[in-house]
Amino acid sequence: MRRPRVKPEHQPYRSGERTVRIGGEIYGLASEISDPYGCAWAALELMDGSRDRQAVVECLRRRFPGLDVEGVVDTLLASGHVEDADAPVPEQLDARQRARYSRNADYFRWIDLRPREHQWEPQLRLRRSRVVVLGMGGTGCHAAWALAAAGVGAIHCVDPDEVELSNLNRQMLFGEADIGRAKVEAALARMREINSDIEITGEIRRIGSQEELSELIAGCDVLALCADEPRVQGGIRRWANRASAAAGIPWVGGGYAGPQVSVGVFAPGYPCFECFLAEGKERGHVTDFAWPGVIATSAGISGLLVAQGVITLLTGVPEVPPGYVHGVNLVAPDDRVYVRYPSRGDCVVCGRD
Repeated sequence: MRRPRVKPEHQPYRSGERTVRIGGEIYGLASEISDPYGCAWAALELMDGSRDRQAVVECLRRRFPGLDVEGVVDTLLASGHVEDADAPVPEQLDARQRARYSRNADYFRWIDLRPREHQWEPQLRLRRSRVVVLGMGGTGCHAAWALAAAGVGAIHCVDPDEVELSNLNRQMLFGEADIGRAKVEAALARMREINSDIEITGEIRRIGSQEELSELIAGCDVLALCADEPRVQGGIRRWANRASAAAGIPWVGGGYAGPQVSVGVFAPGYPCFECFLAEGKERGHVTDFAWPGVIATSAGISGLLVAQGVITLLTGVPEVPPGYVHGVNLVAPDDRVYVRYPSRGDCVVCGRD
């Protein structure tokens, strides 16, 4: 790191006579640092982007003789709360694209606690990625819109249906003029208006088997499963779980049961969806997230949480291991949905026996 600078979102403050708080108040981002001599606080004040690492160290040596000031500086540089004021601007993004994604970059800079060459690395990962969105209903429309807006480089949308009047209460890529039009065609037209810098493709197709799903996701980086049919035992979610595991591709699936919205994030090498089903059945936690009762907000939350899961898998920001289901209950805000079960030894997909 050439000229260290504390990230603007992570400005430090004293949280006690012998401690420093850096990163703010957001759980999972802030750090409290033991600072009995005031050396960490002094180092953070010096890290304003005007000095290189060695100059910071030399200033601290004069003020704190006998202390391991290099260790303090290196700990702070590795904390993720500090960036390089001289970080290069990547050639892959032109001025227009940097302007488009500037708020993305600010967001990733805030929550990404891994030191990087520059703050655009997560955005470049999105740019290089290909995502299949299967199902263009309430969840799929919001997920596809968010992924396009975020700058995922290639998005392939799949759905067999046409737009109906009853879709318009929640499927935000469609309008009244689209009634009777293939959902995929209408969705692609709208998404291309949202972001003309990415590749947006689609096909009018109903997936009828695990083999067909395997064919569909070949070569993609993440599957966003937003379809709920077939819903029978061994249906679309089980197909997705097995096809993705066989291909080594992570997947995110979301849906709603009335006011309860849940999204699962799964990837090879972690507990899978079938472990979640089996463990949940034993504990009495199984829910069918495919009931017709839905409004714009529940569909929107579902789709946006799917998109967030996809973005997390693609960028690695934040560092959250897959293999969990989370969400919200709109009629009981204090009922937080979060479930993570271990892999079952007898699971045919991810078992460890």
